[in-house]
Amino acid sequence: MFAVIKTGGRQYRVVPDDVLEIGKIAGEVGTIVQLGEVLLLGGEQPVLGAPTVAGASVAAEVLQHKRGPKVIAFKKRRRKNSRRKRGYRDEITVLRVTEILTDNKQPTVGPRPKKEKPVAAAPAEGEDAAAPKKTAKKKAPARKPAAKTTAKAAAKPRAKPDAKKPDAKKAPAKKAAAKGKTEKK
Repeated sequence: MFAVIKTGGRQYRVVPDDVLEIGKIAGEVGTIVQLGEVLLLGGEQPVLGAPTVAGASVAAEVLQHKRGPKVIAFKKRRRKNSRRKRGYRDEITVLRVTEILTDNKQPTVGPRPKKEKPVAAAPAEGEDAAAPKKTAKKKAPARKPAAKTTAKAAAKPRAKPDAKKPDAKKAPAKKAAAKGKTEKK
């Protein structure tokens, strides 16, 4: 079964266990809220509202209140040195649909309990408490031996590290003026 609801000027198609972000509504995190504007109930026998379905509502759990992405409205009038930068972030409520209700029924499903982090059980005093566990660490595989040098490389003498490097080459001399060009009188 699904329903089409209207909230905050928008319409949403929802089924139980859907998570949706809508405009901010009143309600504390973890509470159940009822959304009463149901436009359509779907299923085997769809029911259309005129404008809403009488007695139908959607129950949802408030998961979180947050702010949406930053939206920047920048206006510029060219050649007038007129610029306006204005931004905002929408206030959003995150809901999880718990059930779709008909005939003015009240929600039967409460909020889900929060998941607790599992705590590691402490070992008994006599067992393994005295001896800490040793973890086997794997060593990195041995590296391959360096490649053997070839006969040419071995025969080539190497320069002494103490030898001075030759001076840098001087820049070539400037060219003389072009010959053969004479001035006309």
